[in-house]
Parts: sequence; C-alpha cells; structure tokens
Amino acid sequence: MRFDAGSLATCPFRDPGVIMGATLFAWLWVSMAMPGDPGQASGSGGRLVRFEFEETHMASPFHLVLYSTDAATARRASRAAFDRIAALNAILSDYDPESELSRLSRGAGGPPVRVSADLFDVLQRSKRMWERSAGAFDVTIAPVGRLWRRARRDRKLPDPRRIAGARRLVGSDKMVLDPTARTVRLLEPGMKLDAGGIAKGYAAQAALDVLKAAGITRALVGGAGDIVAGDPPPDADGWRIAIAPLDPQRGDRPPTLLLKNAAVSTAGDAERFVVIDGHRYSHIINPATGLGHEDRASVTVVAPDGATADALETTVYLLGPDRGLKLVDETPGAAALFLRLTPDGVKAYESSRFKDVPRVRSPAAEKRAG
Repeated sequence: MRFDAGSLATCPFRDPGVIMGATLFAWLWVSMAMPGDPGQASGSGGRLVRFEFEETHMASPFHLVLYSTDAATARRASRAAFDRIAALNAILSDYDPESELSRLSRGAGGPPVRVSADLFDVLQRSKRMWERSAGAFDVTIAPVGRLWRRARRDRKLPDPRRIAGARRLVGSDKMVLDPTARTVRLLEPGMKLDAGGIAKGYAAQAALDVLKAAGITRALVGGAGDIVAGDPPPDADGWRIAIAPLDPQRGDRPPTLLLKNAAVSTAGDAERFVVIDGHRYSHIINPATGLGHEDRASVTVVAPDGATADALETTVYLLGPDRGLKLVDETPGAAALFLRLTPDGVKAYESSRFKDVPRVRSPAAEKRAG
C-alpha cells in the first residue's frame, strides 16, 4: 500500500478523508484533500486543524493523524507518541539482539527474570491468547519462525528434522509468568520469543494513549495493518477505514468501516508469502505443524484495543472461520470478517457482532434510503 498525499510530516488537512488500512499490506493508504497551502493553516481562534506525521518503527511506517489547535502542540504530542513506539521496539523486537525480549530469550533454561511492566503485559496477554486458542497463538514460536525467515529468503522448505527440533522448544506452557514478582522463566534452553503477532497493535494503542494524555483525543495511529482510532474527526461520525479486498481482480469490495475509540487489524497472505514447490506459504506459522499457513484468506478484527485486535486477527486466521469466529464472539466488544478464496470465488464469514460495526453506506444505499 502507498501514501498518495506526498510529504505528510506536520501537514494539517481540513477534510477527514478516508483511511485505507487494517489491510493485508505493509502500508496505510491515506486519501485526503489538500485545500490551499497546508503550511498556512494554524488553527487560530481555537479551530481544530488536521496534522499528519510519519516515522518508521518496528520495520514499518507508523502514521499519526491528529487534530489540534496549533502546530507546536501537535509536534510535541506526535514526538512523544513516536518516542513511546520506539521505546516499545527496544523492549519487544526479536531482531535487535539487545532488546529486552532478546535478552530474556538468551536466559532460557535459567532462573526467573524480572522484566519491565510493558514486556510482562505483552507476554501475559499473549499467554492468555495461547490458552484461549488452544495453542494457535504462541509467542514461543520463534525457533520455528527463524527457520522460515531463511526459507522465504532461499525459497526452500526448512529441513523437516530441524522443524521437528525447533517445535520441541515451542509451547507457552514452557513460559512461566509470576505476576507478583513480575518475572518470566523460560523452562527450556534454546527457547526464543517472538512478539510480532501483538507488538504493533500494542504499540499503536500505547501511542494513542500518549496523545490522549497530551489532550489530543481526535487522533488515529496506524502501523502496518494495525490501526487504533480515538475520537472522530470534527464534523464526522468516525474514521472511515476501508478493508482491502482479498482478490482485487475479482471486484469484491468489503465494507468501509466507520470507527471511533476502537482498534482494527487485518492478517493474511496477500503480500508476505513464499511459493515453494507449487505451494503458497504465508508468513504466519501454524504452531501445530511448524509450517507457514496455506489458507488463502484474510481476517479483519475490530476490538476495543490494539493489542486485542492484533492478537485476535492472527489467531482467527490460523483457526479458520468456525473456531476463530467463535473465539471472537467470546471476546467482549470484538467483531471479525473472515474472507477466504475458494474455487467459486471469495467467500465471506462474519462473527455475530460484525453486522453491528458502523460502516459507510454506499452511494447506491444512500440513494435507496432517500
């Protein structure tokens, strides 16, 4: 996905526009009007003005859209939000050998380790999802995941013996959490953690919380396919968020959502996949098999917070529509759309609450209603 608005740093806009996000792609596509010279807007007289900022964190562009009465306040708040994301990356990255997560992994097989509040929160949320999903969501998947990183690069399946060996280190039952002492113990030497299934949603939510603490409530934070929305833009009922079609060539158009004070995330294989010996493997690994998931599908989850939406979308994608949407229905405030490519076209499955998610009505529907 791409940005179509040119340079977005510190640029105010007057039109609420459409946020195309929560998609299968690594970018948000932001459609917006740019009336006049954006550098001239100052929010004088207490008028709320739209500002946009972008920085790269967690190997993805994070995009902030916020409304403020002056540019200085917008810049300070955005800086604090990006700093919060950067701090979380220093905690949660499994690519950075000096991150807190990596250091914890290096101590696998040893005594319990006291960790930061953020890392404990992420691991506690992750283990809870592991329990609820019967192991489909698992932050201990990293030993298998590292084999697949090489497989995607070399376009060659990992050695089955190495997958079997790595899978013996996988299982969140081997990760012991002590909430009172705030410690984590990884029972097996060689265990490694990967928080990629929850980190971006968690970080987007944390950044929005920073903006709210600075008094900016009309804001949206997006990182890759994870979006967290606060209060809506002025004179709007919500942020318009369009779900990308699973197969654009077929002309199927999922609904455009209208969200406020909610999070939305999408998982799927549209861009991050590898084809080996005629099989298409997603970047999302099934802990039960040690293989990249082969279902041609996408899952969009709406939830009260970013971490819940991010973890659920991965989980539902792995579980499939029957078991996955049941899990969504058991999650307070959550709803989901599951799209699957079949020989007869794209088939859509919805959780029980998805019909209640506000959405933008099509021009045809507006005309019929009128």
